[in-house]
Amino acid sequence: MKKYLFIFCLIILVGCEDENKLEEEIAQIPMDVTITRFDKIFAKAELKDLPKLKKEYSLFFPKQVPDSIWEQRFTDTIQEQLNVETEKIFPDNKKLEETIRPLFQHFKYYFPRFKSPQIYTISSDVDYQNKVIAADSLMVISIANYLGEDHYFYEGISGFISENLKPSRLGPDIADVYARQLISQPKSRTFLAKMMYYGKALYLVDLVSPTSTEAEKIGYTEDQILWTKENEIYMWRYFIENELLYSTDEELPGRFLNPAPFSKFYLEIDNDSPGRLGRYMGWQIVRAYMGRNPEVTLEELLKKPADEIYIQSKYKPKKD
Repeated sequence: MKKYLFIFCLIILVGCEDENKLEEEIAQIPMDVTITRFDKIFAKAELKDLPKLKKEYSLFFPKQVPDSIWEQRFTDTIQEQLNVETEKIFPDNKKLEETIRPLFQHFKYYFPRFKSPQIYTISSDVDYQNKVIAADSLMVISIANYLGEDHYFYEGISGFISENLKPSRLGPDIADVYARQLISQPKSRTFLAKMMYYGKALYLVDLVSPTSTEAEKIGYTEDQILWTKENEIYMWRYFIENELLYSTDEELPGRFLNPAPFSKFYLEIDNDSPGRLGRYMGWQIVRAYMGRNPEVTLEELLKKPADEIYIQSKYKPKKD
């Protein structure tokens, strides 16, 4: 027994050592992070500066929006309060850079053609559906969405949404935005295909944001991730017994994939469960697949069909 325990501990130590070496290698990758704090620029500007701002930052001034809208914003009290609050959380670029640079270094490691985009921060309306936007060589971060889950600006927003409006979600949010660009939308209409789409995205977040907790990666609280782990075997049994994996029922995304306060098994456990449990299950299947197929590269994984990943993963949660 002692012999097997020693071998098991040795395997863990070797694995940790390899992981540490990898992280040290990634940390040495040169990565420039250029952040333009447009939120600060606009906050300090006056009405007379509007023509100059429109010329230098035309990206943020759509032609169809009349100047009167921007003129009102210069004196808007809510905007002024928002400027003050974002300044408290992000007084300089340090917190942003500490989150973004290692994230981009990981992307560069796994995707050598990756190039750091020009980054802009804005602070306007709390649009939690568009916290981060990335396109080509540009990324825009709406930092008004990262003030902290209990911030008074988020009063009236559902708890399952506001609990993710905090600084620690910035890294996973950025990783998720890029993941969605790298993973093709599933052609199949099956629940399994949609699960695998989100599972691949979360696995990518695993790799590029290793310092984030599991809860932060998927957007759960620590209690929610604990509940999910404890009930994983029962959730999986429900999916299998009700033949959901290959179902094309259009209600399934709303029940198990889309943002919601809880998942819908139509059982007593519903109110205890977090939403998006189908994403979590897809994540575990992809993890199981990569555990059995370590030779598969990340780029290869992202192109793999859902069926192939599921079958070869031999995923089957075990009861503790």
